[in-house]
Amino acid sequence: MAAMSHLEIQQFICRSDNYGVLVHDSRTGTTISIDAPDAKAIAENLRKRGWQLTHILTTHHHIDHVEGNLELKELFACKIIGPEGEKDKIPGIDQTVKGGDTFELARRPVKVFDCPGHTAGHVAFHFSDDFLLFAADTLFAMGCGRIFEGTAEEMYHSVNQFRSLNAMTSVYCGHEYTESNAKFAVTIEPGNRALQQRYQDVRRKREKNEMTCPTTIGEELATNPYLRCDSAEIRKVLGLEGASDADVFAEIRTRKNNFS
Repeated sequence: MAAMSHLEIQQFICRSDNYGVLVHDSRTGTTISIDAPDAKAIAENLRKRGWQLTHILTTHHHIDHVEGNLELKELFACKIIGPEGEKDKIPGIDQTVKGGDTFELARRPVKVFDCPGHTAGHVAFHFSDDFLLFAADTLFAMGCGRIFEGTAEEMYHSVNQFRSLNAMTSVYCGHEYTESNAKFAVTIEPGNRALQQRYQDVRRKREKNEMTCPTTIGEELATNPYLRCDSAEIRKVLGLEGASDADVFAEIRTRKNNFS
């Protein structure tokens, strides 16, 4: 659990590898679920802490991120905020947002990033005053989401827009995919010492069934191949020394799709 500026964050695994994330503001009583993968698991974690769910921030329409929406809304009468571009696919949505929007929640600004690629209307939520990014299935620890509804170029821009955030920013992801991401990353940048060290750390954590997120923007800049398309070593391994960063990104994503 992390605590900062009246915020408590509780993270837990639900379904098979989804992250459930609850954000609670002790001043206002505002309690937010980032997506709603599993209503029962979320309600149980709320009860443990005596928190009353007030909001769900929905990042995208995939069933493993919205399946709990209606049940939680019935239990808690919470407000559901989600992407304008997917409003017809988000159960129970009350308010829509899009990239460039800023809205207030728990007396703090929440900035919205458009993140097309994994889905066409995927958004991420940035609590800028608290250095928190809820990236869901756009950016993972040492990885990024599969491209289902967008193009590789869109996904490249979606992921790389986070480069400008403060390196200390904590990044909460949608899934516990870190070990498989790291296993792949070391094959295309084997000379990256920070990556090798992180891979070993992640393996130790997963052996003990520990969570590997949140990560930070700084850690990802040092070890995430999708943020390192300018790496000379990655380009050499891929045989793409003269390619654009977006083309390098697309090749990395294609290779990861076929990696086992």
